[in-house]
Amino acid sequence: MRPEKEFLVKEAATFIDSSNFFFLTDYKGIDAEETGELRKALSVNGAEFHVVKNSSLKIATKEKGIDLGDHLTGHTAIVFGGDDPSAVAKALVGYFKKTDKVSVKAGALSQKVLTSDEVKKLATLPGLESLRAQMLSLLNTSASQLLSVMSAPSRGFVTVLQAKAKQE
Repeated sequence: MRPEKEFLVKEAATFIDSSNFFFLTDYKGIDAEETGELRKALSVNGAEFHVVKNSSLKIATKEKGIDLGDHLTGHTAIVFGGDDPSAVAKALVGYFKKTDKVSVKAGALSQKVLTSDEVKKLATLPGLESLRAQMLSLLNTSASQLLSVMSAPSRGFVTVLQAKAKQE
């Protein structure tokens, strides 16, 4: 393999290794200013947007055991990074709703390849912080309900004693 191609494959492999997910997009038709806006929107979530060669990405993903099949056609860019794949997918899909020039091709979450529709569904899920808050709320609710159930017999006993005291 030529040194230039080897460098591009290593770069694509670095992109894939740096995150547990990535999304592939078609970027044909957006200019430098729009690309800058997209990069800015993604950087809020710690994600990056890079243009890659399909052949380099194909070799890099094959080495990682990810088969992207027919998704590596046309102009391809990779979006990766950040801790929350849902938030990155939201930012990506939200940006692409503003401009109909480009779209999401596919993605991968760990070793699972995602279709364009699955990436869009991922974008509808609540973010990581929201899920944590919901989980804490569930745990707190259960503890409150348990405390209420455990204190019910003593409350009932006190109520009976008060009623008996009023009768006398």
